Amino acid sequence: MVLPWPRERLGSCGLFLALPVCLFSSMLRQVLHGGLRTSFSKLGHFVANHPVFFASAPVLVSILLGASFSRYRVEENVEYLLAPKHSLAKIEGNLVDSLFPVNRSKHTLYSDLQTPGRYGRVIITSSGRGNMLDQHHIDLILKLHSLVTKIQVHMLGINYTFAHMCILDDNKSCIVDDILQVLEELKGARLANRTGFAIRYPITYLRDGREVYIGHQLGGVQPPGKERVKFAEAVQLTYYLQAVNSLNDVVAAKWEAKFCETVEGFQEENSELRVFPFTSSSLQRDFQKTSKVSERPLLTSLSLCVSLAVLFCSMRDCVRTKPWLGLLAVVTMSLATLTSAGIVNLTGGKYNSTFLGIPFIVLGHGLYGTFEMLSSWRRTREDQHVKERVAAVFGDCVLPLTASTAMYMVTFGIGASPFTNIEAVRIFCRNTCISVFFNYLYILTFYGSNLVFTGYLENNYQHNIFCKKVPRPELLQQKPMWYRFLMYTQYNEEGAEATDMNAYESHLLVSFMKRYYCDWITNTYVKPFVVLFYLVYISFALMGYLQVSEGSDLSNVVATETSTIAYTTAQQKYFSNYSPVIGFYIYESIEYWNASVQEDVLEYTKGFVRISWFESYLSFLRKLNMTTGLPKRNFTELLRNAFLKLPQFYHFSDDIIFGKRSGGEVDVVASRMFLVAKTTENKREEMYILLDTLRKLSLTSKVKFIIFNPSFVYMDRYASSVGAPLKNSCISALFLLFFSAFLVADSLINVWVTLVVASVEFGVIGFMTLWKVELDCISVLCLIYGVNYTIDSCAPLISTFVLGRDFTRTKWVKITLERHGVSMLQSYLCYTVSLLPLAGVPSNLTRTLFRCLFLTAFITFFHCLAILPIMLTFLPPSKKKRKEKKSAESREEIECVEMVDSTRVVDQITTV
Repeated sequence: MVLPWPRERLGSCGLFLALPVCLFSSMLRQVLHGGLRTSFSKLGHFVANHPVFFASAPVLVSILLGASFSRYRVEENVEYLLAPKHSLAKIEGNLVDSLFPVNRSKHTLYSDLQTPGRYGRVIITSSGRGNMLDQHHIDLILKLHSLVTKIQVHMLGINYTFAHMCILDDNKSCIVDDILQVLEELKGARLANRTGFAIRYPITYLRDGREVYIGHQLGGVQPPGKERVKFAEAVQLTYYLQAVNSLNDVVAAKWEAKFCETVEGFQEENSELRVFPFTSSSLQRDFQKTSKVSERPLLTSLSLCVSLAVLFCSMRDCVRTKPWLGLLAVVTMSLATLTSAGIVNLTGGKYNSTFLGIPFIVLGHGLYGTFEMLSSWRRTREDQHVKERVAAVFGDCVLPLTASTAMYMVTFGIGASPFTNIEAVRIFCRNTCISVFFNYLYILTFYGSNLVFTGYLENNYQHNIFCKKVPRPELLQQKPMWYRFLMYTQYNEEGAEATDMNAYESHLLVSFMKRYYCDWITNTYVKPFVVLFYLVYISFALMGYLQVSEGSDLSNVVATETSTIAYTTAQQKYFSNYSPVIGFYIYESIEYWNASVQEDVLEYTKGFVRISWFESYLSFLRKLNMTTGLPKRNFTELLRNAFLKLPQFYHFSDDIIFGKRSGGEVDVVASRMFLVAKTTENKREEMYILLDTLRKLSLTSKVKFIIFNPSFVYMDRYASSVGAPLKNSCISALFLLFFSAFLVADSLINVWVTLVVASVEFGVIGFMTLWKVELDCISVLCLIYGVNYTIDSCAPLISTFVLGRDFTRTKWVKITLERHGVSMLQSYLCYTVSLLPLAGVPSNLTRTLFRCLFLTAFITFFHCLAILPIMLTFLPPSKKKRKEKKSAESREEIECVEMVDSTRVVDQITTV
């Protein structure tokens, strides 16, 4: 059969020579589109023929796989999840470990949140604004230190104390913070009435002449200069533990727990102090705590979603109401989530708190699909057989559902690929792909089979809740009022009459959309206000887009009311003046004795607070009235046998590696220095700039050096690592939309979908920034989901409008909203209400999740039900009302459709 080609569409093909290509392309699209719809119709017919099997099989599979929760495990390595896998900082860290394996033990300069190894740390402040350097507070600090060192951990019949597990120096003594010795000397000086002892900041001197850095151990210092410190608001103490084997690690973990209990108990006894304990396991514990504090809100979300789904599927008509389908829609998504969780457990996967977002992604994917199927069911003829109605529903809805599912698989599949550099994002995307795939299968099987069951109830005029046969109107009038109220329905005596096809219009949302909203949104006086509102939306989105910031702070993914947040807040308040200590490692032999090399090294470290053997040694030579440009042998011999032998400089021995040359000559093979930068409250942003600057300098400098701090593994390449999955997913989505433009019925569908997705994503990024949400792994995952959610919602609207013929644009906008607006409204309300309990969860992770998902749903809803209908009324494609002229010479095609019902055969003659 030759398909008609509208005359007004010929101009879109360009030159006349391109007309055969356009005709062939259009015919190919229509044949492919029709073939897919026919295939899905047959699938619906097959499901309708075997409803019991397709209803029971998904439940059985979910139960079997759900039993695998006995293998449930939690991922405890936060660095593995959130730090970029492939970064220069990790390579530098391995090099540093090979050169200076004692860098975490013999020096206690690593005072940052991500210090590796086992440790306990506490910040001590006054509940008022007391001076932590007065005698009373010094006594309390030393008392707390004594209690910590006496903590006992009983294991295998042995009571382990800090002395058993501490890291030892060369004198076999436990390494403790230098501030403790400073406080003890200050206390001794006051008891002896000595006034000569003074504390300087950030570098001070002990009585033995040793130079020590206390910038991360003394906070809120006044005055902040290098003169004598008179006032300090906070003191930080760190206790490093050994964890060389599994037994030692278990003991150290128990000691950390006892440490927190001891510190908190000490605060209860001394209310004038405020203490903020933190350990190496606090971050992991507080990261997983989000899952525990989210249990009740998640149950609340499920309950609210079920309640609204049941409500939106209900009607006054007891036969056409479908409350069970609302409930079973949520059950379908729950079964899909349970199945995917079982697969993760069986394949050795580990759970982490980012998985909290997967149920909401499955919910967003499934709600619109199930409500679309229900909306399509309302448009089928009631006098058709149930199998034919289900086949029609599948032919109408499964094709767009399949396309959107394929988009989910592509976008999240790219995020799950090895190209993703952050493990938490990769694992999340992989499990999301599994969940969405099973959600798609269960909608077709489990939900489709239950649609068959409710269809039989409707065809037999049985109550859709109690399954009781509804009496005919003449018999119902003889019943009591309460019985008539429960059994109210509209009987179709003639079956196929046009007036009887509007029985579903008594549904509240259907009536609202058809009688009020469609006329209002297409009103000429409303359009300017909607366009103006869109311009305001773009303006605010642009303002937020220009302020996007990276969120590499790990406190963004932990529960709020935890020790991690309290400690991080206190550290930012009292210890933000200086950056983390940066190790400056010279990893090859250089001419330290050469004056020009000395100038280069000093120039590289200029502007930093330095803890350096090199500068101390040069000062040592100047005090001896010697030139620093000594011959190589003299320079090295004085360094080894004079400088490093003095007690005040002996600790620098760990910073220098000597090696013997072939002639027996000793040379400095490698060395390290410690640098601290002066910072402000934006310490993390300044560290990004500093890291990038020093990296570039290391590539061009004459002296070959690297820089390292344990926190660099979280900062290095974080922006590119976090943004890469979103960029790759968007590129893949655009590629898929471009490629499918040759397969869909009209390429304008994909053009409009692309424009809407771009507008929605732009708005979500801008408004989430204005809502104080940073670009981290959680927000990026939500943005990837936003691409798919927008396509889910807008594609059916655009497709129906673009493919429509014979009416004006405004008329087709109304038709489109009548067909898809109700299902969109239902899914949006259910989805947003289910998100609301997340707003009350005391966790930064769920806060980010709620804000991003809520913005995605709201902005998409705004585009689909306001912006898009307005834009389509005056932008392409054009709609020209073709007038049909009756003529004797015109050809009439008569199509006979035989509709087989269980009780009768209806012959309908349609003239086309």
